[in-house]
Amino acid sequence: MKNVSDAEVSWLDGREMAAWRSYIVGSALLEHRLNRELQAAHGLSIADYEILVRLSERPGMRMRMSELATEVAHSKSRISHQIRRLEAAELVRREDCPSDGRGVFAMLTEAGERRLREAAPTHVAGVRDHMIDQIDPEDQEVLAKVFGKLTARLRSTDT
Repeated sequence: MKNVSDAEVSWLDGREMAAWRSYIVGSALLEHRLNRELQAAHGLSIADYEILVRLSERPGMRMRMSELATEVAHSKSRISHQIRRLEAAELVRREDCPSDGRGVFAMLTEAGERRLREAAPTHVAGVRDHMIDQIDPEDQEVLAKVFGKLTARLRSTDT
């Protein structure tokens, strides 16, 4: 986004500011709570849990590191750091890509699969308790639609 002057800014009105602040505070509190629950019960951060989930959903339980970074909306360096920690815990391992000498796969190990199976009920119960059961199905659909649009737009304009 380009720099804009004070005169060019379309300032938020009260309704818009309330929506923005509700999102900022609510999403931070939700992520913090879910992270704390996973850490306490399973020694996993929510970011690590999401990596294990993404790998578990793929054929061969592996994916290219660059694709994984895109899917979880992290930088390549942050993904590398997380994968290093998950490797040290023997939950993930790296493999060279046979068709591309520069490519690297992250692969879920058996220990990673077990940890994910153990952690999933805690995470899903938290998501349900702290979010899903707090909003009606119509609002769930609106939330999915709104954040689907935002995700698509932000990914399409990401440079």
